[in-house]
Amino acid sequence: MKRIKTLSRIKRVEIEREEKTEKETGDKSLDSYELEELKEELSCRFGASADLKIEELKAGAADALLFYLETMIDSNVLKEIIHSIAKEPGTDTKVKTIDDVKGYGKEHFGGSGYKLAETVSQMTDFMLSGSIILAFKGVPRAISIPVPTTESRSIAEPSTQTVVRGPKDGFVETLSVNVSLIRRRIKNPRLQFEEFTIGNDTRTTVFISYMKDIADSGIVEEVRKRLKKIDTGAIFETGNIEELIADKTATLFPLALNTERPDAVAANLLEGKVAILCDGTPFVLLVPAVLVDFFSVSEDYYQNFLMGTFIRFIRYISFMIALITPSLYVGILTFHHELLPTTLLLSVIAQREGVPFPAVIEVLLMEITFEILREAGVRMPRAVGQTVSIVGALVIGQAAAEAGIISNIMVIIVAITAIANFVSPTYSFANASRLLRFLLIITAAFLGLYGVLIVLVLMVAHLSALRSFGVPYLAPVAPFIIESQKDVFFRFPFWSMNKRPSYLKPQKEEKQPKTGSPSPPPMNGGHGK
Repeated sequence: MKRIKTLSRIKRVEIEREEKTEKETGDKSLDSYELEELKEELSCRFGASADLKIEELKAGAADALLFYLETMIDSNVLKEIIHSIAKEPGTDTKVKTIDDVKGYGKEHFGGSGYKLAETVSQMTDFMLSGSIILAFKGVPRAISIPVPTTESRSIAEPSTQTVVRGPKDGFVETLSVNVSLIRRRIKNPRLQFEEFTIGNDTRTTVFISYMKDIADSGIVEEVRKRLKKIDTGAIFETGNIEELIADKTATLFPLALNTERPDAVAANLLEGKVAILCDGTPFVLLVPAVLVDFFSVSEDYYQNFLMGTFIRFIRYISFMIALITPSLYVGILTFHHELLPTTLLLSVIAQREGVPFPAVIEVLLMEITFEILREAGVRMPRAVGQTVSIVGALVIGQAAAEAGIISNIMVIIVAITAIANFVSPTYSFANASRLLRFLLIITAAFLGLYGVLIVLVLMVAHLSALRSFGVPYLAPVAPFIIESQKDVFFRFPFWSMNKRPSYLKPQKEEKQPKTGSPSPPPMNGGHGK
């Protein structure tokens, strides 16, 4: 009698739990449907979709239905599964209870990653993810077997972040392939991947990745919280996620680092950062991001540290050239002629003698023209895009100078500015300098170099106020952290960088033991004796 009461209480708890689930999700459990009703329900949900397939078959002695989306699965694997199900027709295998379904799944699909679906919504989600569903007559559970299609773009060299020395593989649009590229570089069980489903309509799979014993738990939890708060219809790219989780959206500067390079992601994970991977895009987000991250690339660490430091200085100088060169031209020619040597001033004035426009109009005209040419070069077919953009810039610049619309010095300034802008290793960061350049040009036209200085001061103040997941954007420069200066403006030797950045608050600050540079062997020919 006591056993009967216990079983009755357990059954009542299960019923209450199912009723609660139905109330919260608005979805009925499978025990509310017969096979024909389930067939009608799924047909109603997918409408007249041509790729929805529903097949009747026998699983031993049990009647069953097979549901799948033909375009989302691997047809060869499907044939093997159907053969496995129907290989013993007429046998007395019975599937009448939930335990029978579990046993059947373990026997026939063990090792395939199969799951049990309890509701119609779960069945729908599994089918949209590339699974086939096997539902049995009179059993309130269905088996979901993942057989997603294997068609995807092959691994190739990243198109936006090329290197001379270093790995040549890049991320693709398939999430499982991207995860494997990271796993190959960090063969460590403490490398964690957590799954999220974002987008009410797209149901996009998103992973966050971090090193369990290195990344700060507070930062990881903040990333989780912000991803869970996303309530939107569609997510197609990590750029959508970046806008929805950034600390402050009213800024031109990116608050998350994006990359196509698996080696860059692996290196940043080992520093204590968190990676965000999105299905359907080869770009991975890395947070928190600070300003100095956008001036370094993975190739800096694959060559001599002196060369790496030199190239990094080139990037900082190029950023300033791309940002302020046109505005300096406008400010000097409009207000501050005395800053130029007399010979140079006379040469510039002589070139501009026939130009009908003031300096600011001349600069804006050429800058906008170049932006149009650059956008045209990006959008046109690759076979002609680069040729059209280069030839267009040369022809238009030369023709405009000969026609007296602009001066020759203006062509030189626009060319130097454009080339310096392309030096930036991150496209999204280069866009910030492109937009700020126009603000500086307009300010220089009204206030001269004083206006340029005011805008630069306000820019630095704005950067100082920015945070990326709670980390100051100018760290480790402001606030100044002396122990983190080995990889900011200078790239110290690899053996000397034995600590992780302290502004990331890593659980383990030490990256490697303190070692010195290897000493040369003695010259006495004794091989160390």
